[in-house]
Amino acid sequence: MTGNPELYTYVNNKRLRRGHTTGTCAAAASKAAAEAVLSGRPVDRVTIATPKGITLELPVEDLSFDSNHARCAVRKDGGDDIDATHGTLVYSDVTLTESGIDIDGGKGVGRVTRRGLDQPPGNAAINRVPRAMIREALEDVASSFSYGGGFSAIISVPEGEEIAGKTFNPRLGIVGGISILGTSGIVEPMSETALIDTVKTEMNLRAAEGNRVLLVVPGNYGKDFSDNIPGIDADFAVKCSNFVGEMLDHACELGVDVVLVSNLGKMVKLAAGIMNTHSRNADARMEVLAANAAVAGASMETVLRIMECISTDDALEVLDAEGLIPKVCEVMMPKIEYHMNHRTGGAIRTSAVMFSSVYGLLGKTSLADGMLDEVREEIRRNGI
Repeated sequence: MTGNPELYTYVNNKRLRRGHTTGTCAAAASKAAAEAVLSGRPVDRVTIATPKGITLELPVEDLSFDSNHARCAVRKDGGDDIDATHGTLVYSDVTLTESGIDIDGGKGVGRVTRRGLDQPPGNAAINRVPRAMIREALEDVASSFSYGGGFSAIISVPEGEEIAGKTFNPRLGIVGGISILGTSGIVEPMSETALIDTVKTEMNLRAAEGNRVLLVVPGNYGKDFSDNIPGIDADFAVKCSNFVGEMLDHACELGVDVVLVSNLGKMVKLAAGIMNTHSRNADARMEVLAANAAVAGASMETVLRIMECISTDDALEVLDAEGLIPKVCEVMMPKIEYHMNHRTGGAIRTSAVMFSSVYGLLGKTSLADGMLDEVREEIRRNGI
């Protein structure tokens, strides 16, 4: 693989190696197993085309076969984007059948239990694109060998149930193992795509359950604070990480409203219209706080002290000494509301609750209280 220039990309001026998904592994293992059983010969490498247009030649491991059945594995390679499944063997057990192609999951492949995911409840957690890749790979082998029968392919991951505990699967209602994933067949190093897809999946689940107002938190700070809001269960919340803009975009697609509960460190960026709150995209926390403090009547000395702060809690300490926290937050909240509504174009309702781990509740946008009441009602209806 290392000689293929398509398997490298540049992120933040660094040359990084791409990998291949569990879906690619499942398709490649299925192809190799089918080739072995139809040819009657061992297969040590297999060529597989990915939806991204990159063709891979992958080593085949642990092959066994007879005249009707073959089993082998291809190892997951995360490239320079190592995750919980990196290095894991993905197996395919292929058996010749009379007709058709049947694809299912075995040991270590999760089973879907909730609506709103890529596959319906009861199905193995083998997503649509990997299923299509497996089917295409088996059809290619059948064509190459002029084989007119069918195949049964059982995908398994011996370590899958243990690995699943390190993933979002238990939270998403996928039990018994990992998901077989991938939309392009290629793992992009340091890609945000997989994280954003996880956010969207959680939102899809909540929408599929009939919830029309989503409680959203960036991470554990927001989750912990939400747990202290009367009538709110933080297990109901969707985590959006730094991807506030993408979360709002997807909420518009789903037609659901959003209550965002976040600490000042991230919310202050929304007050300036910064919708990806990761520091590598923009870290204007002190500049935004200083500007809003000035509007709220802070002295030049206070503004300059804020600019020297390292954290937003440090800046709040400066503002607290001047009795300015309520006024600054009063200035900021309408701006947060404006930028959230600007991102959605008014297609959905949005609201925000801003807090500090040290100073507690700092502010709410105009619709927040009413929308939190709606969240409470949805929590009661769902029996959470």
